[in-house]
Amino acid sequence: MEEIKGGVTAAKGFFASSCEANIKYKDRTDMAMVYSKVPCVSAGTFTTNVVKAACVKWDQKVVSSGEALQAVVVNSGIANAATGQQGWDACEKTAKAVEKALGVPYTSVAVASTGVIGAQLPVEKLEKGVETMAKTLDESLEAGTAASKAIMTTDTVNKEIAVCFEISGVKVTLGGMSKGSGMIHPNMCTMLAFLTTDLSIEKTLLQEAVSEVVSDTFNMITVDGDTSTNDTLLVMASGEAKNKMITEKNKDYDTFKEALLFVCESLAKRMAADGEGASKLFEAKVVNAKTKEDAKILSRAIVGSNLSKAAIFGCDANFGRFLCAMGYSGSIFDENDVELYFQSVNGTLQVFDKGTPIEFDEEKALSIMKADTVTVFVDMHEGDASATAWGCDLTHEYVTINADYRS
Repeated sequence: MEEIKGGVTAAKGFFASSCEANIKYKDRTDMAMVYSKVPCVSAGTFTTNVVKAACVKWDQKVVSSGEALQAVVVNSGIANAATGQQGWDACEKTAKAVEKALGVPYTSVAVASTGVIGAQLPVEKLEKGVETMAKTLDESLEAGTAASKAIMTTDTVNKEIAVCFEISGVKVTLGGMSKGSGMIHPNMCTMLAFLTTDLSIEKTLLQEAVSEVVSDTFNMITVDGDTSTNDTLLVMASGEAKNKMITEKNKDYDTFKEALLFVCESLAKRMAADGEGASKLFEAKVVNAKTKEDAKILSRAIVGSNLSKAAIFGCDANFGRFLCAMGYSGSIFDENDVELYFQSVNGTLQVFDKGTPIEFDEEKALSIMKADTVTVFVDMHEGDASATAWGCDLTHEYVTINADYRS
């Protein structure tokens, strides 16, 4: 597997475009389209929030119908959540605008939105945006990058990645883009993410691979503990690489799943690092836990604790905060088995050893915690399961951003 330049247009047969629709933002692109020249097999995962955006319900229907997926339209600025029948109608009208512009069935068009909850989408602007983007679809890497920028809200950087790998001697490409900076505590996948591949694979296997990989990647990040109303991950597989179709779990399936894991983990970590107001990526690695589920629960509790996040921001090696988060996580363990370390590019420092605090060099601790990525490493000494979770520090800027997000 090789990481290459690009995102959603890296794979064969995929096009992208973006435009300024002025939905909420001024003087910046705020709509994007991803299009495949051939119908695609699709898979998806979606928010478990009871309050689901209209676009989530629309996309769930598209993916579960078994019909091909050929285009995705995304807008930023307004989430189309808590919008009733009018919100559903906006999805349908947007999809029908794609049908009119590109000649693909509106039932093979997915839509996604991100932004303010409870505001209605300006449908005429969406329809005009679709018309504009249909005329400027481009398979260049630059078009994919532009699309990844158009879907941003409070993100400070766009997020895209692509890899190529071989399936039985045939070169296959997988690329993707995501957005997410706040309201991130996924219980399914991510905020918004769109992956494209020219792989040929059977639909049920694609869905199974996506669901399993999401559990160890997008579901292991948190910024603020809020599970979004709009979480959507869509994967499109066009088959344009012309590999022998994957119809069973074999070596080819494992190779694809490895690439999918790399892409999803990379995008997830970039989202966590770009958390609203964040200055650091905060990572928790839990090893030798009794079960995989215990390791996940413990690592997510560590990065999800506001006190832990504040300590990371302040470069304060207050290990009690991380132990406390583990203690209320719901996982049962013996603190007398636990070892806890701080790690970064600046070194490793043990601060807790099987129930007993260790005297440590405060200057070394400060140096370690000043790095851009700080890891809390925990050895449970109770089994052989491990998991890693990602988050960010809690800064003054987070409150500033969210205090006036709607206005």
